[in-house]
Amino acid sequence: MPNVPMVEYDDASPDVRAVFDEIRAARGSDQISVYWKTLAFHPPTLRRNWNAVRETMAPGALDPMTKELLYIAASVATNCDFCIEAHIAHARRLGMSDEMLGELMAVVALASGANRLGVGYGVEPSRRQ
Repeated sequence: MPNVPMVEYDDASPDVRAVFDEIRAARGSDQISVYWKTLAFHPPTLRRNWNAVRETMAPGALDPMTKELLYIAASVATNCDFCIEAHIAHARRLGMSDEMLGELMAVVALASGANRLGVGYGVEPSRRQ
């Protein structure tokens, strides 16, 4: 349950509606997720985060699928259930297969376990690897 009230489109200010319209157009959907409805509680935060998503997730040196896979991995590592679900769904729309998801989760599990071992044993970083 959110800590602040979600803003529905019909109740939104013109500034919030403008962001919601941009999200709808970019996603090709008439739906606005609970994430954006919750951020709309504070319109400057909504705008700032939407701009960051648009700019960061746009094609660049990394293609959109790679960016989605990285987002999924980060979401698993930080235990964000909403983000995991949302970004798996988006990666699937971009063409992610079950095999790709399985390999991604194997890498996340490997890195998580190896990192915990390194921390537990107090392995110090070395520049000569």
